[in-house]
Amino acid sequence: MKVLGIETSCDETGVAIYDTEKGLIADQLYTQIAVHADYGGVVPELASRDHIRKTAPLIQAALKQANLTAADIDGVAYTSGPGLVGALLVGATIARSLAYAWNVPAIGVHHMEGHLLAPMLEPAENRPHFPFVALLVSGGHTQLVRVDGVGKYELLGESIDDAAGEAFDKTGKLLGLDYPAGAALSRLAEKGTPGRFVFPKPMTDRPGLDFSFSGLKTFAANTINAAIKEEGELTEQTKADIAHAFQTAIVETLAIKCKRALKETGYTSLVIAGGVSANKQLREGLAKLMDELGGRVFYPSPQFCTDNGAMIAYVGHLRLQAGENSNLAIEVKPRWAMTDLPAAG
Repeated sequence: MKVLGIETSCDETGVAIYDTEKGLIADQLYTQIAVHADYGGVVPELASRDHIRKTAPLIQAALKQANLTAADIDGVAYTSGPGLVGALLVGATIARSLAYAWNVPAIGVHHMEGHLLAPMLEPAENRPHFPFVALLVSGGHTQLVRVDGVGKYELLGESIDDAAGEAFDKTGKLLGLDYPAGAALSRLAEKGTPGRFVFPKPMTDRPGLDFSFSGLKTFAANTINAAIKEEGELTEQTKADIAHAFQTAIVETLAIKCKRALKETGYTSLVIAGGVSANKQLREGLAKLMDELGGRVFYPSPQFCTDNGAMIAYVGHLRLQAGENSNLAIEVKPRWAMTDLPAAG
């Protein structure tokens, strides 16, 4: 089975083709960073318009990359939620139209399930086996999930306010970094001096697996103001030191909660996925944790950490093979709990 996957949930247009026998055979991605840079964040209307312009050419490019024609496609998968409603509707409309014209089934895919299963795109020796604990960490989500199979998910904990990626973005803006500020903060943190500033690790002094990162932004703002009062203006080194302290607090908080989740479930495998999973310090921290626990951590390649069509094509092929097939209605779900998904197979 060859499945075309389309991702348009936010500010990346991703198109890919997954072959059940050969694996990923085409992967095309267009990012809208330049479109939104002047605004310091994603503008939903501009995102939708750009998806309209880019999706069809990327589909043509993917077919050419795989040396296929429309007649070779056996199914179409698309992101139906969660995400920006206008952006989702672009992908859903195009996907449903193509499926109808090509007389093949179509399936709406949950965006976060795509991230969760993205490590399955890796070579066999680097893929996790069920069951495992997953840390989904991105601009819009920070969740710990017990995973017993495809569609067999139990939410263990999540952020009660800002997601980790959102906190990165907001703190990056406070430091005066260019969009995307979160990624810029991570790069800046590599130049920071460990220990000069120490940030709190929120909600780690109490039981439970929920997260809260909004207070770190306030702590960062206070730290920045104090540094300006002392120095007159922020030097680049002070910015780097604050970025390092902020990132360290988030990484250590995530590691503490992951350790609790692993002990609670008794599982020895940890998956990290989502845009923030590409963070170098986070990967190193969780790798150290799993070495201490005698387990193993799995994650996608960097190109599959951020939004992409490959993860949508992969999940789509799993669910189409399991016999799922959406109706012809063009429906999207901007808010959609992953625990509402049916088990596949």
